[in-house]
Amino acid sequence: MQLVRQNEKPVIKPHRTACAVLVALLIGAAASGCADGGDEGAAGQGEPAAGQPGAAAAQAGPAAAAAAAETRAEAELLNRQQAARVAVAKRWGLSEVPLTAPAPPAEKPHIATREGFEVEGGEDLPPVFTTVPTKERIVFLTMDDGAEKDPELLRMMSELNIPYSAFLSDYEVSDDYGYFKEMQAHGVTLNNHTLTHPYLPGLSEEDQRREICGSQDRIEKRLGKRPTLFRPPYGNYNGDTLRVAKSCGIEAVPLWAAEAFPDRMEWREWDRDLHPGDIILTHFRGPDDWDGSMADMIRNVMRTVTGKGYAVARLEDYV
Repeated sequence: MQLVRQNEKPVIKPHRTACAVLVALLIGAAASGCADGGDEGAAGQGEPAAGQPGAAAAQAGPAAAAAAAETRAEAELLNRQQAARVAVAKRWGLSEVPLTAPAPPAEKPHIATREGFEVEGGEDLPPVFTTVPTKERIVFLTMDDGAEKDPELLRMMSELNIPYSAFLSDYEVSDDYGYFKEMQAHGVTLNNHTLTHPYLPGLSEEDQRREICGSQDRIEKRLGKRPTLFRPPYGNYNGDTLRVAKSCGIEAVPLWAAEAFPDRMEWREWDRDLHPGDIILTHFRGPDDWDGSMADMIRNVMRTVTGKGYAVARLEDYV
């Protein structure tokens, strides 16, 4: 800047002052721009600064990779489990893997006596029914008496993970309680089917008490747990039957909607079909009584049940 003396006092010319200010502003702006550009360049070459776009994604990288690996591991486990189930089903002669039942309800459904199955004055007596009220595509498998003690049945049901319930008559099981203890150890509930399998309506109330409550006592003593479910032989009962059953701890009387054999199914309902919640009856029988083994009977049941899109659930989870 050039100074011009005037009365010995320095004076800056106005137009040069404006130029100086402009230059200073331009230099400051350029410096600011360089600083900003340098930060952006550094960020572009490294990690985003915290709080800047992309920072969360960069930090989530390891967590996302771990989650993806866990998902792949779960998928591989499910694939292996399904392959194992297919192999087990094939080994037991099933072309389709049994369907898995949904989780049981948190609260059991209310069950009432089926219409036409009532007894006089039976409002407060254990309900008699053939189907459990549910909308799920499930059915329940039950086995009566206990005459045939086939170890193949225990292996088959355990390996296929098919739930079932047993209704025992003591005269058939007393020669081998151990077989039914092993069944119980696999999660099977052992229920009451009387001591000697009589036609109950033909007995006096006291004789029915001996049969029903005597069976309660015998199962509790020999097998460790007092039943709450009872099935009368042949599905026949009267008011005395239900009153006696209630008096010694019975809470419900499940009958059946279908019956299974090695070579066929027999149906109670007019449409000859399964329905949600139906109870299927079969027996502990073998080649001496049937044209086939208990394993043959299970194969027939599961072909029918699975083929119709149903799973077998555990009766005691609903009753």
